[in-house]
Amino acid sequence: MSERANSIDGVAKTIAEILKDKKYSIDYYQREYKWETKQLAELVTDLTAKFLQLYSLDHKRTAVGGYPGYYLGSIIISQKGNQPFVVDGQQRLTTLTLLLTYLRRLQSDLGTPEVKIDELIYSESYGEKSFNLDVVDRNDCMQGLFEQGAYEAPPESVESVHTLVARYGEIDGLFPDELKGDALPYFIDWLKDRVQIVQITAYNDDDAYAIFETMNDRGLKLTPADMLKGYLLANIDDGMPRAKANDVWRSWMRRLDDLGESLSSDFLKTWLRSQYSTKIRERKKDAKPQDWDRIGTEFHRWLRGDSKRIGLTSSDAFGAFVTRDLDFYARQYERLTQAEVTFDPSSPLRFIRFNADHRFTLQDQMLLAPLRIDDDAASIDTKLEIVGRFIDILLAWRIWNFRATDYSTMQYGMTALMFRIRGLSSTELARELHRYLLNESETFESNDDLLVHQQNRGQLHKILARLTDYVTTQSGQASNYVELTGGTGVKYEVEHIWANHAERHTDEFAHEADFARHRNRIGDLLLLPKQHNGSYNDDTYEQKRPRYFSQNLLAASLDPQAYEKNPGFIRLVRNSGLKFRAYDTFTAASITERGDLFRAIAKQVWDPDDLLRVAGIVGAE
Repeated sequence: MSERANSIDGVAKTIAEILKDKKYSIDYYQREYKWETKQLAELVTDLTAKFLQLYSLDHKRTAVGGYPGYYLGSIIISQKGNQPFVVDGQQRLTTLTLLLTYLRRLQSDLGTPEVKIDELIYSESYGEKSFNLDVVDRNDCMQGLFEQGAYEAPPESVESVHTLVARYGEIDGLFPDELKGDALPYFIDWLKDRVQIVQITAYNDDDAYAIFETMNDRGLKLTPADMLKGYLLANIDDGMPRAKANDVWRSWMRRLDDLGESLSSDFLKTWLRSQYSTKIRERKKDAKPQDWDRIGTEFHRWLRGDSKRIGLTSSDAFGAFVTRDLDFYARQYERLTQAEVTFDPSSPLRFIRFNADHRFTLQDQMLLAPLRIDDDAASIDTKLEIVGRFIDILLAWRIWNFRATDYSTMQYGMTALMFRIRGLSSTELARELHRYLLNESETFESNDDLLVHQQNRGQLHKILARLTDYVTTQSGQASNYVELTGGTGVKYEVEHIWANHAERHTDEFAHEADFARHRNRIGDLLLLPKQHNGSYNDDTYEQKRPRYFSQNLLAASLDPQAYEKNPGFIRLVRNSGLKFRAYDTFTAASITERGDLFRAIAKQVWDPDDLLRVAGIVGAE
């Protein structure tokens, strides 16, 4: 074996140096791209927040070359002849490729000076284009995202393709508005040439995987979390106090990372922001980063500088910070993380799942903010339910009024609110968040013309799932929310009651566009399993209606049979005040009437007074 085959190289490289005209393969057994919204949000917000700390309006683009480098971790490569294989880091490299693909399209749409980034995404040889992350079953998807900025994943596509499409679609909402303009070429320059990754290259698989295992088993990756741990432990007296703190730290970091990649780092940022940050950077040009922003990019440095302010003045204080505070908030963060992907319809944490399904990643800091170390289990659950319900209501109102719910739009307002609810009692919390909702100008009352379109179809799917689930559970049946949102493997789709045949409705609509608009109103929509939705296809309402009776109760309520020998549903109709009725024919007026019914159901599902009731406060303020 050659000396080269036994060598290992490690060098810091810029994003451009790693990706430009390179061709990486990924072994078949680790090809799936699995990053969720939370990991994407952390990467995009870390990068953009760090850049905004450095950028100033009066800088020339050449000044970017003098900005400090930003370290983004390490990757491990196994070099097999001329072909490099990614052993560790494909999730990060794939996400960076998605970000670069988005930035390429954004600068074209905005007409800003274009920074050349195509060569970081793909290379061309003899007229054939191939992507620098060369995974065959992703190529059609990446081509669609690269050329059109969108891709309709066939149902039989591998998991990675569906995940790639979902994550790409979320980048625009995470990318700050202040970078969607003159600052954009500066940011792309910085991302390419000042953001660095340590590339560790081995020349056989055995060495590459030995490095991977060693770095993970022994914690040799020097991360901000490692540096924070070192600082905290160094300030705790040697012996039993330090050993105990070390055990608590190691146990929680391992436990959280077992739940999700880089979850321990996300926890540390969320915890510190929720309990100790006091200001967030204003959303205006040249505003300075505040402690909320700094915790996101350098929490280890921030804590060193602010240690006295937060009470770390003695060995005992440092020890309690880990063994008491970290232990408490990590335990609650673990519960939040689990609640995002599980569902118990009777749990006070169920609203966390609803909000996570809307990809609302800001909820964790808001949920932790009011919690106090001395809260008992009942108080903790009450606070989590109040905050979860509040976010759930706010998101529903915004979706109903065609308002954005993405990270970058809501980050400033929700963080400012987080500061206000920190440490509040349950009753104080309920009153504060109830007042906030009462001051909102856009509710279900402010829009009686909710329509489905391509951009909000996913959101309305979740809204319809909640309305359907409410009718189901209030009729005494088991919750079907998870099934309706695809959690049981059955794919549901938004069904139009009217088939797309304008000629059937010329008595009510002179123009096809008027018909199409009315057909897209919420009163014409249902959720049905994909297999049934496809089979109904162009059928008339009269043909569809008896088949709706065999589906969920909200669909079945269109048919007269639903009002016979169905005591739970009949009781709901009688007691709820909701104006259900069957329809022999379904006209334009029926769609309007049905839309009014859906709005009335929504007002019961998302009732601000529920915040007060959960806190034991009788009546609304």
